Amino acid sequence: MSWTAFRSPPYREGMSEKNVHLPDLGGRTAVITGANSGLGLETAKVLAGRGARVVLAVRDTVKGDEAAQGIPGQTEVRRLDLADLSSVRAFAEDWEGDLHLLINNAGVMAIPRSSTVDGFETQFGVNHLGHFALTNRLLEHVTGRVVTVSSGLHASVRGIHSEDVNLEQGYSPYRAYGRSKLANLLFTLELQRRLEEAGSSVLATAAHPGYAATNLQGRTGKALEDRFMRMLNKVIAQSAAAGALPTIYAATQDVPGAAYAGPTGMFGTGAPGLVGRSGAAKDADAARRLWELSEEATGTSFPL
Repeated sequence: MSWTAFRSPPYREGMSEKNVHLPDLGGRTAVITGANSGLGLETAKVLAGRGARVVLAVRDTVKGDEAAQGIPGQTEVRRLDLADLSSVRAFAEDWEGDLHLLINNAGVMAIPRSSTVDGFETQFGVNHLGHFALTNRLLEHVTGRVVTVSSGLHASVRGIHSEDVNLEQGYSPYRAYGRSKLANLLFTLELQRRLEEAGSSVLATAAHPGYAATNLQGRTGKALEDRFMRMLNKVIAQSAAAGALPTIYAATQDVPGAAYAGPTGMFGTGAPGLVGRSGAAKDADAARRLWELSEEATGTSFPL
């Protein structure tokens, strides 16, 4: 499969071999969290189509097996529940061999207040802490890149208050989501700094899909709001396949460490490229503080 395939539906126009090239990924292994649907599934299809062995790291292996049947190339399904740190540990302990790409894609969005198995606010626990622990536990195997999927909504919050990581002072579904997506970018920033300090050639990058129609939306628990989100998905949003392109860009293109990729057109659509982030997402001190908090919360640390 070549990038020329992205010139026609369901992909948005604007992609061409002039500005990007998708390399042959034969002999490479990629782990994609949440790869049984949405952005993760579309990312898996592209990477497997270019020769990568793709491991679908999913909470529901039945759904993972069903998804794998529609993916060209070599795939494997393994159970991973990011809301349970013991599941993250078990996944990592079972891993053997090199891992070229770790794509931290899975997530939940704007859900009613709930907690993970380990007692963390779910959006922060799944979107950030689960991936933080997974990355640290797998990092000794990684030879290429760690790509973490964030969101443009990271800019909706100004920071992460370490004294109230579970939002006990007041819970807002979208604020919690934005905070978890800011954490994704701060994590990427500090991970890249640590990789460089350790003399590692591994890159940490991030991406956001723009406004893409996936099953991430419409889970607020409020019937009217959920119907409205589903309507917007049909009228405004681009496809999940188009939304996956920035992740693929961040995983395969010649970009610097801590790069952030996203749609470069208007309204969160268009060809992927490097995009800006909020001032809060560039705060190196905040990134270090978040890392220390996350180490304590997950019992994991940078292994290199």
